[in-house]
Amino acid sequence: MAEHLAFTVAIDLDVYFADPHSPWQRGTNENTNGLLRQYLPRSLDFATVTDRQLNAIAAELNERPRQTLGWMTPSEKFSELVARAA
Repeated sequence: MAEHLAFTVAIDLDVYFADPHSPWQRGTNENTNGLLRQYLPRSLDFATVTDRQLNAIAAELNERPRQTLGWMTPSEKFSELVARAA
């Protein structure tokens, strides 16, 4: 993590960290990692994974209801929040 700035610049990708004294952010991260490991085990060579496969995994996870969202899916909750903001 000490080299995150160089990493961010090298691949032109923002890197985010959990805020200090916000343990719920880490829990969400760890839960998401666990969900992703169901599809992408540690032993997997990521060079063999296609964009199509990653998009299919993302779509499936985004359609999975979450207790923290009142059993709505992330995409349903996102749509609800966007509609409220309009």
